[in-house]
Amino acid sequence: MWRSDIFRALAIVAMIGVFIATLAAINRRPAPSAAPEAPLASAPDDLSAELRRCSALGQQDAEDPHCQAVWEENRRRFFGRPARPLPPMAAPANPAATNSVGGDGR
Repeated sequence: MWRSDIFRALAIVAMIGVFIATLAAINRRPAPSAAPEAPLASAPDDLSAELRRCSALGQQDAEDPHCQAVWEENRRRFFGRPARPLPPMAAPANPAATNSVGGDGR
């Protein structure tokens, strides 16, 4: 019985040691880098502007081939695939519809 008590105490001490080592590894801070490797997301790019334009179209967005390509490129970037150039934007089929998006059409 004396031996089992010693083994139990050693197991408890070992578990406490593992717990402390885990906490130390979690709380270790990474070394600060000299310069950021990637630009911050606050800088707008062409894709962000096109996404805003397409989301403003609303229901027309589903039928616009350019917006479909923009959303597809957004999905590609989200899933980490390499970016592709966006196709050129064609003139809107109905210019009156684009003017009435933001207000009453005046």
